[in-house]
Amino acid sequence: MPLDPELAVLLDFLAATDAPPMWEQTPADARAGFRTLCVDLRDPSLLPEMAKVEESSITGPVGEIPVRIYRPRADAPLPTVAFFHGGGWVIGDLDTHDLTCRTIAQLSDAVVVSVDYRLAPEHRFPAAAQDALAASAWIADHLEDLGGNDVFGVAGDSAGGNLSAVVAQQLRDRVTAQLLIYPATDVPGEYASRTDNGEGYFLDLRTMTWFMEQYVAPDTDLTDPMLSPLHGDLMGVAPAVVVVAELDPLRDEGKAYADALQAAGVPVALRQYDGLIHGFVDMGRHSRSAQAAVEQTCQLFRALLHP
Repeated sequence: MPLDPELAVLLDFLAATDAPPMWEQTPADARAGFRTLCVDLRDPSLLPEMAKVEESSITGPVGEIPVRIYRPRADAPLPTVAFFHGGGWVIGDLDTHDLTCRTIAQLSDAVVVSVDYRLAPEHRFPAAAQDALAASAWIADHLEDLGGNDVFGVAGDSAGGNLSAVVAQQLRDRVTAQLLIYPATDVPGEYASRTDNGEGYFLDLRTMTWFMEQYVAPDTDLTDPMLSPLHGDLMGVAPAVVVVAELDPLRDEGKAYADALQAAGVPVALRQYDGLIHGFVDMGRHSRSAQAAVEQTCQLFRALLHP
């Protein structure tokens, strides 16, 4: 299917800015550029309203991990969801994914705890995964204080989907639902979507390589399940919603992970959104098709959280 016309307008706008590609930038410049796109160009008045948004922190492996807690309006106890932002483990923060967290909280009827894990290259693998696990274990220990019922889910996009899958495997006795939005699941894998969609659709193959150069040391085992969850033990992990975009380099490894979950007997709802690109979860204000996909994704996740 062709690229969604409204997203084509967005990509043309980004191309016209004449900014250097991310893989030519420093991590600091890449983070600043990503914040400009996700935060500075966003209309705050259009953000979904919450009953309460609270800044806090959780004790992690090497210090405090900042978190932001989103509480939607509710008349009954709610599930709690740990959310991990995307950005190749290098860029992104609590602010860049503020809209996504508010949307999940509102449409999935859940308290969302967004986790500001350590970023590379200052903190290489497995720092992000360690922070995700520490934060998730703490959240699972405090469900009554945070959400009120005993349902604990994990959610994330891209690198955050990777971290969510890792947490679901490592804490399989505690996680009861997972939402994986175009997740990175198999670092050393070879997939047609990486070639077919490797250039021109927001996330490109050279940027993916740049992310890995920042995050992973040269001697790292790329099949380590903490890095490539497709190579982990999937038996008994939580039911999942796996979402991919047709024109995304990560499309095929996301689908491969869904297939592997299903083969392990895990209930999976897999959705591929045709005409959409990597990052569409934050592009609903630019594209009606992206917004519809986000809303359906949240409803699928809601069905897992509220069986």
